Amino acid sequence: MKRQNQSSVTEFILLGFSKFPELREQLFGVFLFVHLVTLMGNAIIIVVISLEQSLYVPMYLFLLNLSVVDLSFSAVIMPEMLVVLSSEKTKITFAGCFTQMYFIILFGGTECFLLGAMSYDRFAAICHPLSYPMIMNKRIFLKLVMFSWVSWVTVATVQTSWVFSFPFCGPNEINHLFCETPPVLELACADTFLFEIYAFTGTILIIMVPFLLILLSYIRILFAILRMPSTTGRQKAFSTCASHLTSVTLFFGTASMTYLQPKSGYSPETKKLMSLAYTLLTPLLNPLIYSLRNSELKRAVMRLWRRKVDLHTF
Repeated sequence: MKRQNQSSVTEFILLGFSKFPELREQLFGVFLFVHLVTLMGNAIIIVVISLEQSLYVPMYLFLLNLSVVDLSFSAVIMPEMLVVLSSEKTKITFAGCFTQMYFIILFGGTECFLLGAMSYDRFAAICHPLSYPMIMNKRIFLKLVMFSWVSWVTVATVQTSWVFSFPFCGPNEINHLFCETPPVLELACADTFLFEIYAFTGTILIIMVPFLLILLSYIRILFAILRMPSTTGRQKAFSTCASHLTSVTLFFGTASMTYLQPKSGYSPETKKLMSLAYTLLTPLLNPLIYSLRNSELKRAVMRLWRRKVDLHTF
């Protein structure tokens, strides 16, 4: 109660790209287009995998979960960002900022763990094809998916609650496009050293554990592919892994630059651009990466399209 009484800030102001008012209209148009394409691309993957029983296998069910995360990520961030871009300064309530930060942590962390689980699935399928149905059965798949989601519900709850337990005495201007942890924490009028140690250590563990799992999986996969006698088999295995590796590189690379950088390493404007890389580009490109390189997914889309055409014909 004492901390709440010390806090005089009841709302925040998101500054966005207020230093570049001449770019506001162009950025609004670009981000609106990105948002619509992201929603459409991920929605198509969710619908196709949900309706095609031939895709009810772990690889595509993991992809379905990844698309749910990416669609939700975009839905949490983009509407508020478009409001910020349409005005010079945008107000957001304490509750609104808390909610946005909570879901950014939840969906960002869940994506990390899902990408790790997907690498384990590819490792099991390529390195142990005969025992794959036992290694990646329905029970194991559900455990991996549930762990990816539930663990991050806990982390998001603890981290967001901790950030908003600090008193905010003013100023209340967040020099960012949305309520991400680092720029909000800069406004706290209290010693945040302990939280920063926790956040930095936690981020390293959060990023490194899935990343090491992915790295070890792909080292084993690479050796398994090189031992394959068939050129066609090697090409198919490489094609299966290429989409996931592209997605991993994009997400982990941009997230690491954002969260593992020195506190004063980059200007606020540079930090905003780096945040956009993993909050906008990853959800936008994942559907394109997986659909363009996956022949089975493209065939499923065509089957559904033909069924729709046949229904309308009759």
